Amino acid sequence: MTLVLRNVRPWGGDAADVTLDGGVIAAVGPATSEGAAPAGSAPGSSAVVEGRGRILLPSFSDVHVHLDSTRLGLPFRPHTGAPGVWNMMLNDRANWRGAEASAAERATMTLGAMIERGTTRVRSYAQVDVDAGLERFEGVLAAREAHRDRADVAVIAFPQAGLLREAGSAEVLEEALRMGADVVGGIDPCALDRDPVRHLDIVFGLAGKYNLPVDIHLHEPGQLGLFSAQLILERTKALGMQGLVTISHGYGLADLPAAQLQELIDDMGALDVSMATIAPAGAPLPLQQLAAAGVRVGLGQDGQRDYWSPYGNADMLDRTWQLAFTSKFRADELIEHCVAVATVGGSSIIDPQAPRVASVADRPGLAVGDAAELVLVEGDTVTAAVMDRLPGRTVIHRGRVVAEALQLV
Repeated sequence: MTLVLRNVRPWGGDAADVTLDGGVIAAVGPATSEGAAPAGSAPGSSAVVEGRGRILLPSFSDVHVHLDSTRLGLPFRPHTGAPGVWNMMLNDRANWRGAEASAAERATMTLGAMIERGTTRVRSYAQVDVDAGLERFEGVLAAREAHRDRADVAVIAFPQAGLLREAGSAEVLEEALRMGADVVGGIDPCALDRDPVRHLDIVFGLAGKYNLPVDIHLHEPGQLGLFSAQLILERTKALGMQGLVTISHGYGLADLPAAQLQELIDDMGALDVSMATIAPAGAPLPLQQLAAAGVRVGLGQDGQRDYWSPYGNADMLDRTWQLAFTSKFRADELIEHCVAVATVGGSSIIDPQAPRVASVADRPGLAVGDAAELVLVEGDTVTAAVMDRLPGRTVIHRGRVVAEALQLV
């Protein structure tokens, strides 16, 4: 049976009826009135969702989330971490086992909340190290299994503590890959492991061995971050891994001199190296330059009320507002571009063959033949929907409703 979304406004445009069949958008036609049979349908052949004039968007894609560390739904606790990646990691290590619920329970609850708020495509990290072993990785796998019919989840085996500082780290990472991880993670080859050649040898070597993509956290500042990014690009080119490498965060890159930044962005576009951001405070990623160079950019919630940070609420529409705000955007076109980054931009990181955001003005993902990964949101316009972040969302995964008219509180 097909599913008809009646009286919806794709990307905030004119009202339409959108027909879903076989997990894809099958037709887009004129809107019919509530209670009428959808155009071209036989009685009983289609289920109908009443759009009531809501905006139809591609569903959100969270491509930088740590489901293994979340504390959403648990009692609030004071932040105890000290500055620095290593210190924050040690704080997490000292506390995560004392949580009021297991890693699997916490990840499952948070993933469910993300789905209810409109996210159906996820790329989650799962920390693997000599302390946690595979426990946190298995917790994310359990969450993925619990919601297997409601969202697509790719799992990154992530060496949060680095690969060289503790004996056995690389072995734990590889064991996670043997158990079915979808992506090989890496982190700060210079600042954390202090040996970028060996670190990247391990990450890219395992990616080649298991035929997997790579995602590397890059917190490093300024010229150090540029150096690591250039090494990552060199590996990408040498190994023919175009389209299979993501740099996450890239905090220091926006602070680079203009000419260096533009050269790096151009190289990323030429090698199809993507970026994932969490819309942090401080210097924002140059989204307009990245779009002009053809760099795929996605958005994520990062940790959510965990031992690293008290922020995060499972709502990617909220994080989209943050992306627009930290980018200092006011024009509707630019705010809508943030929505494109948070939806189709992220999905093209998960699947490089998926539709891509071709420019700041591009609004892909809702054409006939596109995947029926969709969300209905309230709002006069797309920009208004970002500003207001209203309740009443309907979420569709593979052409069927998986969360209906959630009333957020």
